[in-house]
Amino acid sequence: MVSAAEQMAANTSWAALGKATDLRNRIFFTLGLLIVYRIGTFIPVPGIDGIALREFMEQAQQGIGGILTMFTGGALGRMGIFALGIMPYISASIIVQLLTSMVPSLEQLKKEGEAGRKKIAQYTRYGTVFLATFQAYGLAVSLEAGDLVTDPGWFFRASCVITLVGGTMFLMWLGEQITARGVGNGISLIIFVGIIAEVPAALAQFFASGRSGAISPAVIVGVILMVIAVIMFVVFMERALRKITIQYPRRQMGMKIAEAQNSHLPVKVNPSGVIPAIFASSLLLLPTTISTFSGQQTGPVMSTILAYFGPGQPLYLLFFGAMIVFFAYFYTFNVSFKVDDVADNLKNQNGFVPGIRPGKKTAEYLEYVVNRVLVLGSAYLTAVCLLPEILRGQFAIPFYFGGTSVLIVVSVTMDTIQQVQSHLLAHQYEGLIQKSQLRGKGKSKSKRRSPARR
Repeated sequence: MVSAAEQMAANTSWAALGKATDLRNRIFFTLGLLIVYRIGTFIPVPGIDGIALREFMEQAQQGIGGILTMFTGGALGRMGIFALGIMPYISASIIVQLLTSMVPSLEQLKKEGEAGRKKIAQYTRYGTVFLATFQAYGLAVSLEAGDLVTDPGWFFRASCVITLVGGTMFLMWLGEQITARGVGNGISLIIFVGIIAEVPAALAQFFASGRSGAISPAVIVGVILMVIAVIMFVVFMERALRKITIQYPRRQMGMKIAEAQNSHLPVKVNPSGVIPAIFASSLLLLPTTISTFSGQQTGPVMSTILAYFGPGQPLYLLFFGAMIVFFAYFYTFNVSFKVDDVADNLKNQNGFVPGIRPGKKTAEYLEYVVNRVLVLGSAYLTAVCLLPEILRGQFAIPFYFGGTSVLIVVSVTMDTIQQVQSHLLAHQYEGLIQKSQLRGKGKSKSKRRSPARR
């Protein structure tokens, strides 16, 4: 039977968006900050030879350059102040979360509530500064080695590091502001906008290759059908659930007695969302960034790394898939679905799984279920991310038709729309409450006036 909340959500009209002032302000705030981000991608780092950089990126766009450009919204191809993108922050988050699960003091800090979370967030920011500084210096040296700088030297390196680190920290702040005061997850939206902004140029390049005969019409039609099929598959899998039956016994709540009832605990097939794909991709960006701009002057170590871990290589695909599976399990059990916390919450609410004892046994059962659900979820993520990568390497398809970009775009779009609908539903509830209060006041006034009429 459909609940009243589900019925109200189904009847929620997008026309109510004009009446929801708070939601409208949140959307405008989010769009404004995303516009600021896009403007920043066109502001160049001082000391870059623009003509040489443009020629170089045109040659590298089909290979590693396309990977790097996707996550930075084209800022790296133009060497804008946001050339590092948000990836240092994501990498720092990975490291801090790993340490939190391994270091007892950090794990205890995480359990201290809001104060502990703020402290961990502060450590993440420190890690972001360190990683961004390291990557910015490596990028500055690589730019000098590739003859893409007008006046190489320590002054250029210092200005490049300061500019790029400042840009990354500003992006991190933008993401936090969007999450707190806007709509959607700020970090994911920044990556989403970067991908969407580069799609028109990738489409033009793709169809131009078809007109020139570099790609056959059959491949073009096949790629379009593949993208549609991948989008449909991603939407289906992101909405797939494994429902665990939960029973609540008859209990007394104040002066009322709540009857026994059944409910469901939903476990998504992919509880971690797009995070594993982003985490795995971020780990592959540092060596490719340095090697791309170093040109022909890469050292033997970097040349060996590129030979075995370059895009399309077997070890690259194997490492990418292994990292996706690892982060799918790690993020699910440590962040998105902690079985011990879920079991404790069910025990505190007097809920239990039929045939399973509350507490530790429930946690073990939930871990058993989630482990097996994640086999399908991680396989789905790996297939979506790797299959288009293989086809792109075979047919020289632009990177933006890859599985990671499609997964990010679809997942972030679904999450943002869901949050907008939640705000609309909350606004609808507020309207119903106000109407009920007004009706209540009207009835009370009529009751007060009735004795006077008599």
